[in-house]
Formats: sequence, structure tokens, C-alpha cells
Amino acid sequence: MFSPFHFRIPTEVYFGVGVAETIGERVARMRAKSPFIVTDPGVREAGIVDPLVQSIIERGISPEVFDEISANPRDHECVKGAEKARKYDADLIVAIGGGSPIDAAKAIAGLLPNGGAVQDWLPPKTFDRPPVPVIAVPTTAGTGSEVTRSAVITDSERHIKLSLRDEQIAPRVALVDPKLTITLPRQVTAATGMDVLTHAVEAYTCNRATPLSDMCALSAIQLVQRHLLNAFRDGNNLEAREGMMLASLIAGMAFSNADVGAVHCLAEAIGGLCDTPHGVANAVFLPVVFAYNAEANPRRHVEVGEALGVDLNQLSESEAARESGAAIKALATAVGIPSFSELSGVNQRDFNVIATAAVANGSNPSNARPMGRDQYVEVLRLAWED
Repeated sequence: MFSPFHFRIPTEVYFGVGVAETIGERVARMRAKSPFIVTDPGVREAGIVDPLVQSIIERGISPEVFDEISANPRDHECVKGAEKARKYDADLIVAIGGGSPIDAAKAIAGLLPNGGAVQDWLPPKTFDRPPVPVIAVPTTAGTGSEVTRSAVITDSERHIKLSLRDEQIAPRVALVDPKLTITLPRQVTAATGMDVLTHAVEAYTCNRATPLSDMCALSAIQLVQRHLLNAFRDGNNLEAREGMMLASLIAGMAFSNADVGAVHCLAEAIGGLCDTPHGVANAVFLPVVFAYNAEANPRRHVEVGEALGVDLNQLSESEAARESGAAIKALATAVGIPSFSELSGVNQRDFNVIATAAVANGSNPSNARPMGRDQYVEVLRLAWED
């Protein structure tokens, strides 16, 4: 018997090589007159934005481009974007980029008609007036933000990450085009790829998993196992890029319907404090948290290893869970993820601050194993010594 569950995907998804080129058609179908494009300088410099802008212009529509989003989007960037979008009378937000521009675009979409700062609309509060609709065009195979209702934004004064959660800010349409990831540098491919794996593993092992989120999570893990190393080694391998883009998409569906856990709690705490790239932080903590959590539900952790293709024959359940964790660590090492102690700006004296922020994270209750401040400090110590 299955327990009752709820599964949602509020986004209309178009997936495949070349679908981003239909952006002009999608904007026109939504009858937008003043689309506001949110991106970052790197994506624009990579030459991805201009052809998409041209596609919109060819439909007789003139978009405005806002490219001032940081790698970890700041609260003041979202406010500035909303102010500019308001002056432009924007009726559609188009996010082009990785998780940072997409999350910022969601926040801007909410702030534009409602005003205020990101801090004014934190859960359980939701936006009073309907946010402006969003089209998401992801350029990394990583966050899955194109199909989620969350936006993670850095509080630039307190150096913590905030999470908006509102069904209304989920993108109406996602154009998921693997071709846009061809230009990704190897280190970004690695970090975002491990981010995908973290989303899938935490969605599968957290205590809010459902049968449908399980299907998405396990499929995403299998795709990462088949394609991440190939995408990392040869960025022009379109089959590998396509596999990772699909993994990112369905892992986003998985964790947005289940949740994440302690890995994300730590990664967001460190990202807020030290501006560590989110995917790198996730990759650093995933093997350690996986091993720490395994005793809470060994069978689930073994099934992750099976999805990763680890040979677990003749092993006890606890031994198989350990081997599964070792396989995750080996993959992170193979794609060049640094150790915890090598991360810039991180110091052991910050462990208590990081642990306190992790406990306060909204996803902490979803972790497979109950985690308090002392438990987080222990995991941080284990990761530092790893």
C-alpha cells in the first residue's frame, strides 16, 4: 500500500536540441509586449543571449536585457531588476542562464507587482498579487530551477541564503535545450553535474519521497552515471550533454515534489557565508552526508548505489551502502571537485556558524536522519578530514 502523496509540475516543458530557438514564438504566444530578459554577464559573453533576443525581435517585440546577476544572486540585484522591469512595464520575464539567473528571475517576477524586498516575502508568506509570468531557458545541466517553485537568494548583509517558495513564481514555460550547454567550461560541467546528482540522491533518500519522485530521482541518477564523465571529458559530446540536461530536468521534478536534506542545508549555509558555488558545495558534502545518513535507511542508500551501477553483490546492506557512498566520492574526484578544506574562504572556526544556519534551513526536517547543531558540526569535521 502506498501512502497518499501529491505530485505537481506547474511548468510546460519543451525539451530537445534547438528548442531554445523557438523563444520568439513562445513569447508571442504569451502575448507579451514588453519581455524583460534576466541573465548574467558570463552567459551574455558566451554569445547565448543575443540570438535569443533576435528571435524575439523578429516577432516585432522589443525585449529589455538585465544582465547584472551574480553567481549566487543577491537580494539587492533582485530589487534592482524589479525596479528596472517596472520602469519598462514588463509583462513577461525571460530567464536565460543557470540556476542563478532563473532564481533571480523568479524573485523579480514576484517583486515587480508586489514591491518590497526578498525578505518581505519569505515562507510561509506568498505574494499578494500574481507574479509576472516567467519563461525559463536553462544554460546549465544543474539546478532544475526551470521546473521548481523556489528561488534561492543571498541576503547580502547577513550572508545567509533565503528561499522564496511560491507556486506562482514557477516558470510557465521551460525551453530545455542541451545545445546551450556545449560552451560550458569543464569545471562548471562538473559542479552542475554533481548538483544534479545531489538533487536526485537527496530526493530519493529524504523522508518526504513519494513513488513518483522516486521514479524521477532514480532515472536521474542513472543518467548521471551514464553521461557526466563523458560530458566532462568532451564538452562537444551532444549525447552526453542531452543526457545530463534530461537528468537535471527530472531531478528538479523529483526534489521539488519531495525535498532535499542536509547536503543542501550545509551547501546553502556555506554559499551564504563564503559565496561558494552551490554545485561545488553540494559535491563536497554529498559523500559525507550520504555515509552519515545511511544507517537511517540503508536500503534506500543501497538502491542509490545500484542506480549508479555499483557492483554490490555478496555485500551486506551496510557494506553496500558504504560502497555506494564511495562511488559518489570517486565520481566527485574524477570530475575535479576540491576537498572541503580546499574551498576558498572556509575555516574550521566557522563550523558552529555553518551548523547553526544549516539547522535553521527549511529542508533540515526532511533529512533522512535527524540533524541538530552537534550533528552538523560532526559532519563538517568528517568532511574536513576526508
